Amino acid sequence: MGTKKENKLRYNILIAIVYIIGIVLLLQLFNLQIVNGQEYREESNTRLTRETTVKAARGNILDSSGEKLVSTKMVYNVEIYKTKVDNQTLNNALLLLAHTLEKNGDSYVDSFPISVDPFSFKSEELAQKFKEDNKLDSSYDAEACFYYFKDEYEVNIDDVQDARRVIALRYEIEKDGYSNTKSVELATNISNASLATINEMSSSFPGISTTSEPTLSYPYGLLASHILGYVGPIGQEELEANPDEYDQNDTVGKTGIEQVLEKYLRGTDGIKQIDMSVDGVVTDEYISQEAVAGADVMLTIDADLQKITEDALAENIRMMQDGELSDAEMAKEGAAVVLNVKTGEILAMASYPNYDPSLFIDGISTENWNNYLNADDHPLMNKAISSISPPGSTFKMVTAIAGLESGAIDVNTKINDTGVYTYYRDYQPRCWKRGGHGWLNVTSAIEESCNYFFYETGRRAGIDRLVQVASAFGLGQKTGVELPGEEAGVLASRETMSPWVDGYTIQAAIGQLNNSFTPLQMAKYVAMIANGGKNLDVTIIKSVTNSDGSEVSKDEIESYVNEKLGISGNSGSDINISEENLQAIKEGMRGVTSDGSGTAYRYFRDFDIEVGGKTGSATTNDSGNANAWFVGFAPYDDPEIAVAVYIKDGQHGASTAVTAREIFAQYLGMNSTSVTEDMTASSYMQTVR
Repeated sequence: MGTKKENKLRYNILIAIVYIIGIVLLLQLFNLQIVNGQEYREESNTRLTRETTVKAARGNILDSSGEKLVSTKMVYNVEIYKTKVDNQTLNNALLLLAHTLEKNGDSYVDSFPISVDPFSFKSEELAQKFKEDNKLDSSYDAEACFYYFKDEYEVNIDDVQDARRVIALRYEIEKDGYSNTKSVELATNISNASLATINEMSSSFPGISTTSEPTLSYPYGLLASHILGYVGPIGQEELEANPDEYDQNDTVGKTGIEQVLEKYLRGTDGIKQIDMSVDGVVTDEYISQEAVAGADVMLTIDADLQKITEDALAENIRMMQDGELSDAEMAKEGAAVVLNVKTGEILAMASYPNYDPSLFIDGISTENWNNYLNADDHPLMNKAISSISPPGSTFKMVTAIAGLESGAIDVNTKINDTGVYTYYRDYQPRCWKRGGHGWLNVTSAIEESCNYFFYETGRRAGIDRLVQVASAFGLGQKTGVELPGEEAGVLASRETMSPWVDGYTIQAAIGQLNNSFTPLQMAKYVAMIANGGKNLDVTIIKSVTNSDGSEVSKDEIESYVNEKLGISGNSGSDINISEENLQAIKEGMRGVTSDGSGTAYRYFRDFDIEVGGKTGSATTNDSGNANAWFVGFAPYDDPEIAVAVYIKDGQHGASTAVTAREIFAQYLGMNSTSVTEDMTASSYMQTVR
């Protein structure tokens, strides 16, 4: 232990050190605040850090071979933040920006309602509101209003066109409001030339910067629009329902696959930090959180087959409208579906007319929306899954199976069609062939579409047996396809028509009464006939692959989609049909296309591959118009695809075979030839055939 003198010395040294440190700190503080305070304050004020959202690229939607039906492209926009520059500097920068954009063919925001040379308002109605909103004297004319804003914004430019360029941009900035943390967008989707100029001359554009944003692109144009659906700005209800996942600037799927698989397609946004000097010059940019792109969705459809299907359907309807196919000038809408008979995959699904999904990305204009909404051919409806219609004679295979499998008839049973069915005293419908077909078995009855034969077969089998068979095919039930808006349709039965009377059964047996099905249901039905009665799980989604390459399990997708659409999954069930009975029915369908008496023979008589088919037409109201159907499969000996074609007001079912033929030719690799109506054929209206 030291002496008292030594302890005092140590204490004094410690005190001295403390004083010295304090003096040094005070001197440094004096230097920071007094000597160099102004310089440091200015330097601090010139460092502004802004945080912006990096939008995630939406996932691609692909066809079954990987072709992009919807892809994401990067677009570049121009925005401005508030900076500490005077009006003259700001105006010069905006004029340079306007000239740069115009030179490269780019546009910028311009809602200023006054034109110059000569001065005028774009409309008088707009003029009054403009003056009221900006608290201007109501007596001001266009020129007075222009010079008011020229003075207000201190635009010291003599050329009125240039002055107007600056005023238009200043007006937009003032209207939208901006700050050093909130930007105003001045231009969207600018060219690479404008992008390069703005970035290379950033010192000449104080507060102005470029941003990149992914946006959707449609390489195939309008193709498969009803399947893909469209995206648009998020609505208030959607935002309130998902406040933690979206913000008011987000784009979301509204219909189709875009809507159903929004969760997988949307991706996760990132964050970018931007450092700017006080005069608006960008000094540094860096990503603090990477954006994660959405998952890619691969569909089961084939782009080439889809195009042929759409084109053939459109051409078929055009031929009807132009009178090339008789008595069907009222036709204006329809649908066609192509199914793999072994897997249930949808290879093509067309709805006519279609629409342009690109119009919806940034919010569709009122004019375009009203045009779509008020069109009498309903372009926004996916008629393949949302339009229901009586199937007419295409239902006769159901009746045939019900009769054969119940023992009401067998393959050798012949029924004499005398033209008028007289079993009931109070209801005696006619066959479409006035004099009757004479004696027919089930194969010939399908080939010639004899109503009389199926009146009698339906009566013998009974409505309950018809319902049992039709239900097994999934008719009158949602298929569970992964698309919104699917209709279940109606199956004629004691439950849907009460009280039931005997005459209803024979109407139901030929696809009339309140039977109403979708084209997709009809495609599934004929596909099950083609594959021997095996139930199919109809699907349009092949896979969903995350951006990291991992694949979402099919069970997860199915569970998610079923919950979102409120469906229970697949419809229908396997049907046990004896080989003899099945062959009798399929032979009749082959006769429809290959025998001279077949109802679709004239469209397939020179076709190199055998096809099984069935035509149908059914009146739906008192106008006498009938909806037209064709269902079929090919190749006949080893079926691969099934087709259903539906055209509203198409009158004759055989006429829709024009579309089916083109589809079969494309799928089977054949060179299709043009088909025209045989004008020598009878023009007699076949009410149900």
